[in-house]
Amino acid sequence: MKKFNIIRITKVILDIMLVLGIITIITLPLTMHLAGKYYSAEIEVHFVAMMWILGAAALFGMLILYELRSMMKTVVEENCFVQRNVTSLDRMGGFSICISVMFVIKVFVVPTPATAVIIIVFFIAALFSGVLARVFAQAVRYKEENDLTI
Repeated sequence: MKKFNIIRITKVILDIMLVLGIITIITLPLTMHLAGKYYSAEIEVHFVAMMWILGAAALFGMLILYELRSMMKTVVEENCFVQRNVTSLDRMGGFSICISVMFVIKVFVVPTPATAVIIIVFFIAALFSGVLARVFAQAVRYKEENDLTI
């Protein structure tokens, strides 16, 4: 019963994050103006570039959430080791690399210490997704071989 609650809670959290991500993308211009006003004038100076960088990064983040939600469906069905999850993990790795690249570009526009942290976190996430995709691919192969022998 606890396992089911954790799965349900995780699914709800992913759904909430997806809705909040949509709200964040929609309100990004307003948020950027407020950040430029109260945080750093550099944001206002480079408003268009920052909109493109943060908007693209947010879109890639939303795509990662979509892939995670897709994977959660297989967890609920108790059929995790499927090729679709390998594909999702590979995509999430690619999206994480894209986010890292967007923030590398941001370093040249408005450098901040947090930017370096985001670059490292998403680069590590990309590596982790790639390794996990290979593990899942091997598990899928074992599962398919096992299913054929029964």
